[in-house]
Amino acid sequence: MPQLSQWYVRAAFTYLIMGFSFGALMLANKGVPLHPALWRLLPAHIEFLLAGWVLQFALGVAFWMLPRFWHGPSRGSETGAIVAFFSLNLGLWLVVLGTVLTLPPVAVTLGRILELLAVLSFTSHIWPRIVPRN
Repeated sequence: MPQLSQWYVRAAFTYLIMGFSFGALMLANKGVPLHPALWRLLPAHIEFLLAGWVLQFALGVAFWMLPRFWHGPSRGSETGAIVAFFSLNLGLWLVVLGTVLTLPPVAVTLGRILELLAVLSFTSHIWPRIVPRN
């Protein structure tokens, strides 16, 4: 497994643990009221599990498993996938902190833009590997 795929998968499992932990806290709070502010973790719970776990795991496995170029074992320039990794994680944290700490809406908007940049960057990296070359 390439090093970059390992980064993606390890980060994905970290977000899975954090998302499940937040979900467990909110579920426990439902049965035994601990503190009403725990419900503010719901957006973080959703973001960690959807963008952090599912999307990041899918990108890591796609980087590893999709076909390489025909002329060798190369995956091409990994710059797009590296930019995607860092912009996805930075965007995820901006969205989570923006919603949980009620930061100005520009923080959440910037986070979503960074997440979109991550998807576009990864797509630009992976596209030559899945489209036939004539």
